[in-house]
Amino acid sequence: MNDLVRQHTALSDTDLEWLHLLVSEWQLLSDLSFADLVLWVPTLDGTRYVSVAQMRPNTGPTSYQDDMVGHLVPRGRRPLLDAALDEGRIVREGDPEWREEVPVRVESIPVRREGRVLGVIARNTNLLTVRTPSRLELTYLQSASDLAQMIAAGSFPFPGDQVDMDASPRVGDGLIRLDADGVVQYASPNALSAYHRLGLASDLVGQHLGQATAELAPSRGPVDEALVKLASGWAPRETEVEGNGGVIQLRAIPLKPKGIRIGSLVLCRDVTELRRRERELITKDATIREIHHRVKNNLQTVAALLRLQARRMDSEQGREALNEAVRRVGSIAIVHETLSQNLDERVEFDEIADRVLAMVSEISPGKVHCRRTGRFGILDAEVATPLSMVLTEVLQNALEHAFAPGDQGTVEVSAVRGGAREDARLLITVQDDGCGLPEEFDPQRTGNLGLQIVRTLVEGELGGSFDMVPAPDGGTRVVLDVPVQTEK
Repeated sequence: MNDLVRQHTALSDTDLEWLHLLVSEWQLLSDLSFADLVLWVPTLDGTRYVSVAQMRPNTGPTSYQDDMVGHLVPRGRRPLLDAALDEGRIVREGDPEWREEVPVRVESIPVRREGRVLGVIARNTNLLTVRTPSRLELTYLQSASDLAQMIAAGSFPFPGDQVDMDASPRVGDGLIRLDADGVVQYASPNALSAYHRLGLASDLVGQHLGQATAELAPSRGPVDEALVKLASGWAPRETEVEGNGGVIQLRAIPLKPKGIRIGSLVLCRDVTELRRRERELITKDATIREIHHRVKNNLQTVAALLRLQARRMDSEQGREALNEAVRRVGSIAIVHETLSQNLDERVEFDEIADRVLAMVSEISPGKVHCRRTGRFGILDAEVATPLSMVLTEVLQNALEHAFAPGDQGTVEVSAVRGGAREDARLLITVQDDGCGLPEEFDPQRTGNLGLQIVRTLVEGELGGSFDMVPAPDGGTRVVLDVPVQTEK
């Protein structure tokens, strides 16, 4: 719509925002009218109309099988559009049109904003299934007529009250028509069922909806007064009411077809099961986060016990082995700590990598500088846990074997993500400027326990590849290529 309006019309950005607000709400008019809606706007030179938006009803058959958006028609071809635009009134004159052997009643509703007519809504009703209307259909049509008059007067939609139509109640979910005093004139079967879910034992017709709703809700005090006013339809608002184990969503729409409030529409939707599932998911998420938190605490306890045991070891080799185990346990604990703070099983691995770098750097404080470049991004937990261990082992191996005691040096970790969504890869390079690899060193066969762990995790668990080669400028380069999912 933005492109069509800016290309073909002289409407301002504020006018365009009004049209967007109208289009976000006009599903309501379409469903109440049982009709298709097409929004026509006059072109810059005033000789044609361009259709910028279209809506089909959820309550009846469509009148348009084709997409009308972007069509241009000259003035004079559709007299109802001309009359509505020039005279600023709703035009219903004329005989039904025949489209593919289907009779269609066409009406034109001017779209007014601050006294100016911006465009015209063509309301097209398929008459093929016309029959004697029921009380529900009559209420729908009367409400649609009131809304159409409000659009023509520039009082609908309501500025500053844009709602999320995907989450808001719709006409078919339940409709209640109130008079000017807030007394129910009509309640659809779905609306009545929703109120029965709240505990209503009688019919709604004839009751003051605000008072009846407040009596069904468990709260008392000022909240009741606000609920009474909202459910009475005095202002365009949305709320949820919970009682008797049920939850219903309400949306009030004041009706002022001639500038005077004659009543209200209240759309209602039973969201009991939806809210129950949401609460179950919240409880599940909280449980998962608590599990990760407890696992992290347990791992930190294990690391502390190993650290105490290392201090009591007389053997230097045994003490170092326990310290390596402390770092391995610590790297897993870091992942679980990050997972305990998230709502899903995905983590920002850059933070984890930085903490692993800081933890491993304690092996040679002040002598070798460790840094990270690039970005790991967000990873799933099943990738993050083994990858944190792999990174720990590779860094630990570089700090222990690449530099002699007292040497100065640098270890750099770089990460690059690439590839399509179906074949995304994470390329990790760990490079040091130390003494380099021994002659005839084969990283796939030789190496200490740490390198064996790296090979097993990268190739077996992560499904990636691992290689260790001499760096071009001296030192050693470790290359890890791991398949990952692209970030959402």
